[in-house]
Amino acid sequence: MPGKIRTAQSVSFDVPASEQPYLHNRWHPDIPNIASIKPGETVKIECLDWTGGQIKNNDSADDIRDAVLTKFHYLTGPFEIEGSEPGDLLVVNITDIQPFDHSPWGFSGIFARENGGGFLDRHYPKAAKAIWDFDGIYCTSRHIPGSHPGQVVALAPYEENSHAGKAGDNLKAKIAREGARTIPGRPEHGGNVDINNISRGSKTYLPVHVPGAKFSVGDLHFSQGDGEISFCGAIEMAGVITINFGLIKNGMRERAIMSPVFRPGEVAPLFGPSRYLTFEGFSVDESGKQHFLDATIAYRQACLRAIEYLKQFGYSGEQAYMLLSCAPIKGSIAGIVDVPNACTTLGLPMDIFEFDISVEAKRIKRSPGSCPVSDGST
Repeated sequence: MPGKIRTAQSVSFDVPASEQPYLHNRWHPDIPNIASIKPGETVKIECLDWTGGQIKNNDSADDIRDAVLTKFHYLTGPFEIEGSEPGDLLVVNITDIQPFDHSPWGFSGIFARENGGGFLDRHYPKAAKAIWDFDGIYCTSRHIPGSHPGQVVALAPYEENSHAGKAGDNLKAKIAREGARTIPGRPEHGGNVDINNISRGSKTYLPVHVPGAKFSVGDLHFSQGDGEISFCGAIEMAGVITINFGLIKNGMRERAIMSPVFRPGEVAPLFGPSRYLTFEGFSVDESGKQHFLDATIAYRQACLRAIEYLKQFGYSGEQAYMLLSCAPIKGSIAGIVDVPNACTTLGLPMDIFEFDISVEAKRIKRSPGSCPVSDGST
Protein backbone atom coordinates (compact mmCIF):
# COMPACT_ATOMS: atom_id res chain seq x y z
CA MET A 1 0.00 0.00 0.00
CA PRO A 2 1.25 3.51 -0.72
CA GLY A 3 2.41 5.41 2.33
CA LYS A 4 1.05 8.69 3.60
CA ILE A 5 1.90 11.65 1.35
CA ARG A 6 4.24 13.96 3.20
CA THR A 7 3.76 17.70 3.42
CA ALA A 8 6.89 19.27 1.98
CA GLN A 9 6.04 22.69 3.43
CA SER A 10 3.30 24.21 5.57
CA VAL A 11 2.33 27.89 5.78
CA SER A 12 0.92 30.01 8.60
CA PHE A 13 -2.22 32.16 8.65
CA ASP A 14 -1.00 33.83 11.86
CA VAL A 15 2.37 35.19 10.66
CA PRO A 16 2.61 37.93 7.99
CA ALA A 17 3.61 36.48 4.62
CA SER A 18 6.62 38.78 4.47
CA GLU A 19 7.98 37.16 7.64
CA GLN A 20 7.62 33.52 6.53
CA PRO A 21 11.03 32.31 5.27
CA TYR A 22 9.56 29.59 3.06
CA LEU A 23 7.70 32.15 0.89
CA HIS A 24 9.02 34.56 -1.74
CA ASN A 25 7.63 37.04 -4.29
CA ARG A 26 10.58 37.52 -6.65
CA TRP A 27 12.43 35.21 -9.08
CA HIS A 28 16.17 35.00 -8.52
CA PRO A 29 18.55 32.03 -8.77
CA ASP A 30 20.18 32.93 -5.45
CA ILE A 31 17.03 32.55 -3.32
CA PRO A 32 17.93 29.64 -0.99
CA ASN A 33 16.08 26.33 -1.31
CA ILE A 34 13.76 25.52 1.57
CA ALA A 35 13.67 21.73 1.11
CA SER A 36 14.44 18.88 -1.30
CA ILE A 37 12.10 16.61 -3.26
CA LYS A 38 13.12 13.41 -5.04
CA PRO A 39 12.09 12.71 -8.65
CA GLY A 40 9.14 10.31 -8.57
CA GLU A 41 8.02 11.58 -5.17
CA THR A 42 4.52 12.92 -4.49
CA VAL A 43 4.24 15.70 -1.91
CA LYS A 44 1.73 18.19 -0.56
CA ILE A 45 2.66 21.87 -0.58
CA GLU A 46 0.64 24.47 1.33
CA CYS A 47 0.11 27.92 -0.19
CA LEU A 48 -1.34 31.23 0.94
CA ASP A 49 -3.58 33.11 -1.46
CA TRP A 50 -1.65 35.28 -3.91
CA THR A 51 -2.06 38.45 -1.80
CA GLY A 52 -0.53 36.83 1.26
CA GLY A 53 -3.75 37.32 3.22
CA GLN A 54 -4.41 40.99 2.42
CA ILE A 55 -8.01 40.33 1.32
CA LYS A 56 -10.60 39.50 4.00
CA ASN A 57 -13.95 37.68 4.03
CA ASN A 58 -16.18 40.73 4.48
CA ASP A 59 -18.56 43.00 2.58
CA SER A 60 -16.17 45.86 1.81
CA ALA A 61 -13.98 46.39 -1.26
CA ASP A 62 -11.63 48.73 0.61
CA ASP A 63 -9.01 45.99 1.01
CA ILE A 64 -8.97 45.50 -2.78
CA ARG A 65 -8.77 49.28 -3.28
CA ASP A 66 -5.92 49.70 -0.78
CA ALA A 67 -3.99 46.52 -1.63
CA VAL A 68 -0.22 46.92 -1.97
CA LEU A 69 0.59 45.23 -5.28
CA THR A 70 4.34 45.15 -4.65
CA LYS A 71 3.64 42.70 -1.80
CA PHE A 72 1.57 40.37 -3.94
CA HIS A 73 2.13 36.94 -5.41
CA TYR A 74 3.73 34.96 -2.60
CA LEU A 75 4.94 31.52 -3.66
CA THR A 76 5.96 28.56 -1.49
CA GLY A 77 9.51 27.49 -2.28
CA PRO A 78 11.92 27.18 -3.86
CA PHE A 79 12.36 23.41 -3.66
CA GLU A 80 15.40 21.53 -4.88
CA ILE A 81 14.41 18.67 -7.18
CA GLU A 82 17.26 16.29 -6.55
CA GLY A 83 19.47 15.56 -9.53
CA SER A 84 17.97 18.18 -11.83
CA GLU A 85 20.40 20.19 -13.95
CA PRO A 86 20.18 22.93 -16.58
CA GLY A 87 18.81 21.45 -19.79
CA ASP A 88 16.53 18.95 -18.06
CA LEU A 89 12.74 19.01 -18.15
CA LEU A 90 10.90 19.06 -14.83
CA VAL A 91 7.62 17.12 -15.00
CA VAL A 92 4.94 18.56 -12.70
CA ASN A 93 1.93 16.24 -12.38
CA ILE A 94 -0.82 17.86 -10.29
CA THR A 95 -2.81 15.14 -8.56
CA ASP A 96 -5.00 17.31 -6.33
CA ILE A 97 -5.80 20.90 -5.35
CA GLN A 98 -7.92 21.65 -2.28
CA PRO A 99 -8.76 24.67 -0.15
CA PHE A 100 -7.88 24.46 3.53
CA ASP A 101 -10.61 22.84 5.63
CA HIS A 102 -10.48 25.80 8.02
CA SER A 103 -10.71 28.38 5.21
CA PRO A 104 -13.33 27.17 2.67
CA TRP A 105 -13.71 30.46 0.83
CA GLY A 106 -12.09 32.55 -1.87
CA PHE A 107 -12.44 35.91 -3.54
CA SER A 108 -12.60 37.66 -6.90
CA GLY A 109 -11.79 41.30 -7.38
CA ILE A 110 -11.62 44.25 -9.71
CA PHE A 111 -8.60 46.42 -8.99
CA ALA A 112 -8.98 50.18 -9.18
CA ARG A 113 -7.69 51.63 -12.43
CA GLU A 114 -4.96 53.57 -10.60
CA ASN A 115 -3.85 50.44 -8.71
CA GLY A 116 -3.36 47.66 -11.24
CA GLY A 117 -6.66 47.92 -13.10
CA GLY A 118 -7.81 45.12 -15.37
CA PHE A 119 -8.80 44.24 -18.92
CA LEU A 120 -11.86 46.54 -18.82
CA ASP A 121 -10.62 49.25 -16.44
CA ARG A 122 -11.72 52.05 -18.79
CA HIS A 123 -15.28 50.84 -18.26
CA TYR A 124 -15.01 49.67 -14.63
CA PRO A 125 -12.40 51.90 -12.92
CA LYS A 126 -13.40 51.32 -9.28
CA ALA A 127 -12.33 48.49 -6.99
CA ALA A 128 -14.92 45.77 -6.35
CA LYS A 129 -14.97 42.37 -4.63
CA ALA A 130 -16.95 39.15 -4.42
CA ILE A 131 -16.54 36.46 -1.75
CA TRP A 132 -17.18 32.83 -2.74
CA ASP A 133 -18.05 29.97 -0.37
CA PHE A 134 -16.88 26.50 -1.42
CA ASP A 135 -18.97 23.33 -1.36
CA GLY A 136 -17.07 20.46 -2.95
CA ILE A 137 -16.46 21.29 -6.61
CA TYR A 138 -19.05 24.09 -6.53
CA CYS A 139 -19.15 27.52 -5.00
CA THR A 140 -21.67 30.31 -4.45
CA SER A 141 -21.34 34.00 -3.68
CA ARG A 142 -23.52 36.26 -1.60
CA HIS A 143 -22.21 39.07 -3.81
CA ILE A 144 -23.10 37.45 -7.18
CA PRO A 145 -26.08 35.23 -6.32
CA GLY A 146 -27.76 33.03 -8.89
CA SER A 147 -24.52 31.58 -10.25
CA HIS A 148 -22.34 28.65 -9.25
CA PRO A 149 -19.06 28.47 -11.19
CA GLY A 150 -16.74 25.65 -10.24
CA GLN A 151 -13.53 24.12 -11.49
CA VAL A 152 -10.73 23.70 -9.03
CA VAL A 153 -8.10 25.31 -11.37
CA ALA A 154 6.31 41.54 -17.37
CA LEU A 155 7.32 43.82 -14.79
CA ALA A 156 10.73 45.38 -14.22
CA PRO A 157 12.58 44.59 -10.95
CA TYR A 158 11.06 46.57 -8.07
CA GLU A 159 12.85 46.65 -4.73
CA GLU A 160 10.01 47.73 -2.45
CA ASN A 161 8.37 44.87 -0.51
CA SER A 162 10.62 42.24 -2.08
CA HIS A 163 10.57 39.00 -0.07
CA ALA A 164 13.47 36.62 -0.65
CA GLY A 165 12.61 33.77 1.69
CA LYS A 166 15.53 32.48 3.77
CA ALA A 167 18.14 34.79 2.21
CA GLY A 168 20.41 36.73 4.56
CA ASP A 169 20.44 40.54 4.65
CA ASN A 170 23.14 41.10 2.01
CA LEU A 171 21.63 38.54 -0.35
CA LYS A 172 18.14 39.96 0.24
CA ALA A 173 19.35 43.37 -0.90
CA LYS A 174 20.87 41.85 -4.06
CA ILE A 175 17.68 39.92 -4.85
CA ALA A 176 15.58 43.05 -4.28
CA ARG A 177 17.68 44.92 -6.84
CA GLU A 178 17.83 42.15 -9.42
CA GLY A 179 14.89 39.83 -8.82
CA ALA A 180 12.17 39.50 -11.46
CA ARG A 181 8.55 39.87 -10.38
CA THR A 182 6.64 36.61 -10.03
CA ILE A 183 3.33 38.00 -11.36
CA PRO A 184 3.84 37.63 -15.16
CA GLY A 185 4.00 34.40 -17.09
CA ARG A 186 7.53 33.81 -18.41
CA PRO A 187 8.64 31.86 -21.48
CA GLU A 188 11.87 30.58 -19.98
CA HIS A 189 10.38 28.67 -17.03
CA GLY A 190 6.63 29.29 -16.87
CA GLY A 191 6.33 31.99 -14.26
CA ASN A 192 2.72 32.69 -13.33
CA VAL A 193 0.76 30.13 -15.37
CA ASP A 194 -2.81 31.37 -14.90
CA ILE A 195 -4.25 28.76 -17.26
CA ASN A 196 -7.48 27.08 -16.21
CA ASN A 197 -6.53 23.75 -17.84
CA ILE A 198 -3.55 23.36 -15.51
CA SER A 199 -5.55 21.73 -12.77
CA ARG A 200 -6.06 18.33 -11.18
CA GLY A 201 -4.62 15.61 -13.42
CA SER A 202 -2.62 17.96 -15.63
CA LYS A 203 1.04 17.38 -16.47
CA THR A 204 3.37 20.31 -17.17
CA TYR A 205 6.90 20.13 -18.58
CA LEU A 206 9.10 22.98 -17.37
CA PRO A 207 12.60 23.79 -18.68
CA VAL A 208 15.29 23.68 -15.98
CA HIS A 209 17.84 26.51 -16.02
CA VAL A 210 19.49 26.24 -12.59
CA PRO A 211 20.90 23.31 -10.60
CA GLY A 212 18.15 21.76 -8.47
CA ALA A 213 15.41 23.40 -10.59
CA LYS A 214 14.26 25.60 -7.65
CA PHE A 215 10.56 24.86 -8.10
CA SER A 216 7.99 27.12 -6.42
CA VAL A 217 4.19 27.13 -6.44
CA GLY A 218 1.33 29.36 -5.27
CA ASP A 219 -1.54 31.59 -6.40
CA LEU A 220 -4.07 28.72 -6.32
CA HIS A 221 -7.47 29.17 -8.01
CA PHE A 222 -10.77 27.46 -7.29
CA SER A 223 -12.11 28.47 -10.70
CA GLN A 224 -11.02 30.69 -13.58
CA GLY A 225 -12.25 31.73 -17.00
CA ASP A 226 -10.08 32.03 -20.09
CA GLY A 227 -8.23 35.33 -19.83
CA GLU A 228 -8.89 36.01 -16.10
CA ILE A 229 -10.02 39.38 -17.41
CA SER A 230 -10.40 41.37 -14.17
CA PHE A 231 -6.75 40.69 -13.12
CA CYS A 232 -7.75 39.41 -9.68
CA GLY A 233 -10.52 37.65 -11.52
CA ALA A 234 -10.14 33.99 -10.71
CA ILE A 235 -11.58 32.72 -7.45
CA GLU A 236 -8.39 33.15 -5.46
CA MET A 237 -7.79 30.86 -2.49
CA ALA A 238 -5.29 29.54 -0.01
CA GLY A 239 -4.93 25.78 -0.07
CA VAL A 240 -2.92 22.61 -0.54
CA ILE A 241 -1.61 21.34 -3.87
CA THR A 242 -0.43 17.75 -4.29
CA ILE A 243 2.24 17.18 -6.94
CA ASN A 244 4.15 14.21 -8.29
CA PHE A 245 7.51 15.28 -9.69
CA GLY A 246 9.38 13.69 -12.56
CA LEU A 247 12.55 14.50 -14.44
CA ILE A 248 13.55 14.04 -18.09
CA LYS A 249 17.32 14.33 -18.37
CA ASN A 250 18.50 16.54 -21.25
CA GLY A 251 14.84 16.95 -22.15
CA MET A 252 15.11 20.50 -23.44
CA ARG A 253 17.43 19.49 -26.30
CA GLU A 254 16.19 15.97 -26.92
CA ARG A 255 12.47 16.95 -26.88
CA ALA A 256 13.01 20.40 -28.47
CA ILE A 257 11.14 22.13 -25.63
CA MET A 258 12.43 25.60 -24.76
CA SER A 259 9.26 26.93 -23.11
CA PRO A 260 6.58 25.27 -20.96
CA VAL A 261 4.34 22.59 -22.47
CA PHE A 262 1.39 20.95 -20.71
CA ARG A 263 -1.24 18.25 -21.06
CA PRO A 264 -4.62 19.03 -19.44
CA GLY A 265 -6.09 16.59 -16.97
CA GLU A 266 -9.34 14.70 -17.37
CA VAL A 267 -11.11 16.86 -14.76
CA ALA A 268 -13.03 19.71 -16.41
CA PRO A 269 -16.49 21.30 -16.24
CA LEU A 270 -18.95 19.18 -18.20
CA PHE A 271 -21.10 21.43 -20.36
CA GLY A 272 -22.31 20.17 -23.72
CA PRO A 273 -21.33 22.17 -26.82
CA SER A 274 -24.89 23.49 -27.18
CA ARG A 275 -24.92 24.72 -23.58
CA TYR A 276 -22.59 27.64 -24.27
CA LEU A 277 -23.95 31.02 -25.29
CA THR A 278 -21.11 32.38 -27.41
CA PHE A 279 -20.46 36.07 -28.00
CA GLU A 280 -18.40 37.27 -30.94
CA GLY A 281 -15.99 40.19 -30.75
CA PHE A 282 -14.22 42.02 -33.57
CA SER A 283 -11.26 44.39 -33.70
CA VAL A 284 -13.53 47.42 -33.92
CA ASP A 285 -13.72 49.32 -30.64
CA GLU A 286 -16.81 50.87 -29.06
CA SER A 287 -16.16 54.20 -30.83
CA GLY A 288 -16.22 52.44 -34.21
CA LYS A 289 -12.47 52.69 -34.79
CA GLN A 290 -10.98 49.73 -36.61
CA HIS A 291 -7.78 48.10 -35.24
CA PHE A 292 -6.08 45.93 -37.85
CA LEU A 293 -6.21 42.26 -36.75
CA ASP A 294 -6.00 43.27 -33.06
CA ALA A 295 -7.15 40.20 -31.11
CA THR A 296 -6.94 42.06 -27.79
CA ILE A 297 -9.46 44.67 -28.94
CA ALA A 298 -11.62 41.90 -30.38
CA TYR A 299 -11.70 39.91 -27.13
CA ARG A 300 -12.43 43.05 -25.13
CA GLN A 301 -15.46 43.63 -27.36
CA ALA A 302 -16.66 40.05 -26.81
CA CYS A 303 -16.39 40.60 -23.04
CA LEU A 304 -18.29 43.89 -23.18
CA ARG A 305 -21.07 42.29 -25.24
CA ALA A 306 -21.41 39.45 -22.71
CA ILE A 307 -21.55 41.91 -19.80
CA GLU A 308 -24.29 43.97 -21.46
CA TYR A 309 -26.24 40.77 -22.08
CA LEU A 310 -26.04 39.70 -18.42
CA LYS A 311 -27.25 43.11 -17.26
CA GLN A 312 -30.70 42.16 -18.63
CA PHE A 313 -31.01 39.70 -15.74
CA GLY A 314 -30.34 42.29 -13.03
CA TYR A 315 -26.59 41.94 -12.62
CA SER A 316 -24.51 45.09 -12.30
CA GLY A 317 -21.61 45.59 -14.68
CA GLU A 318 -19.14 44.83 -11.90
CA GLN A 319 -20.92 41.59 -10.98
CA ALA A 320 -20.97 40.42 -14.60
CA TYR A 321 -17.33 41.44 -15.11
CA MET A 322 -16.13 39.39 -12.14
CA LEU A 323 -18.35 36.46 -13.11
CA LEU A 324 -16.85 36.30 -16.62
CA SER A 325 -13.39 36.31 -15.07
CA CYS A 326 -13.92 33.46 -12.61
CA ALA A 327 -16.47 31.23 -14.37
CA PRO A 328 -15.23 28.49 -16.75
CA ILE A 329 -15.85 30.52 -19.90
CA LYS A 330 -14.16 29.54 -23.17
CA GLY A 331 -12.24 32.24 -25.01
CA SER A 332 -10.78 31.68 -28.45
CA ILE A 333 -9.39 33.36 -31.54
CA ALA A 334 -11.89 32.39 -34.21
CA GLY A 335 -10.28 34.23 -37.11
CA ILE A 336 -6.98 36.05 -37.51
CA VAL A 337 -6.52 36.09 -41.31
CA ASP A 338 -9.64 37.82 -42.65
CA VAL A 339 -8.25 41.34 -42.88
CA PRO A 340 -8.89 43.84 -41.47
CA ASN A 341 -10.87 42.41 -38.53
CA ALA A 342 -9.74 39.80 -36.03
CA CYS A 343 -12.62 37.74 -34.62
CA THR A 344 -12.68 36.25 -31.12
CA THR A 345 -15.35 34.38 -29.20
CA LEU A 346 -16.38 34.11 -25.56
CA GLY A 347 -18.43 31.04 -24.66
CA LEU A 348 -20.51 31.46 -21.50
CA PRO A 349 -21.80 28.17 -19.97
CA MET A 350 -25.53 28.69 -19.41
CA ASP A 351 -25.73 25.95 -16.79
CA ILE A 352 -23.77 27.89 -14.17
CA PHE A 353 -26.90 30.01 -13.67
CA GLU A 354 -29.91 29.04 -11.59
CA PHE A 355 -32.24 30.47 -14.25
CA ASP A 356 -32.50 30.42 -18.04
CA ILE A 357 -30.26 32.97 -19.76
CA SER A 358 -30.84 31.74 -23.31
CA VAL A 359 -31.77 34.21 -26.03
CA GLU A 360 -35.27 32.70 -26.18
CA ALA A 361 -35.86 32.92 -22.41
CA LYS A 362 -38.44 35.36 -21.08
CA ARG A 363 -36.71 38.36 -19.52
CA ILE A 364 -37.53 38.54 -15.82
CA LYS A 365 -35.45 41.16 -14.05
CA ARG A 366 -34.10 39.64 -10.86
CA SER A 367 -32.54 41.25 -7.82
CA PRO A 368 -29.19 39.46 -7.58
CA GLY A 369 -27.93 41.44 -4.59
CA SER A 370 -24.85 43.56 -4.99
CA CYS A 371 -21.10 43.32 -4.72
CA PRO A 372 -19.09 45.84 -2.67
CA VAL A 373 -17.63 48.60 -4.84
CA SER A 374 -15.12 51.11 -3.50
CA ASP A 375 -16.08 54.78 -3.69
CA GLY A 376 -12.56 55.50 -4.95
CA SER A 377 -11.36 57.42 -1.87
CA THR A 378 -8.58 56.19 0.41
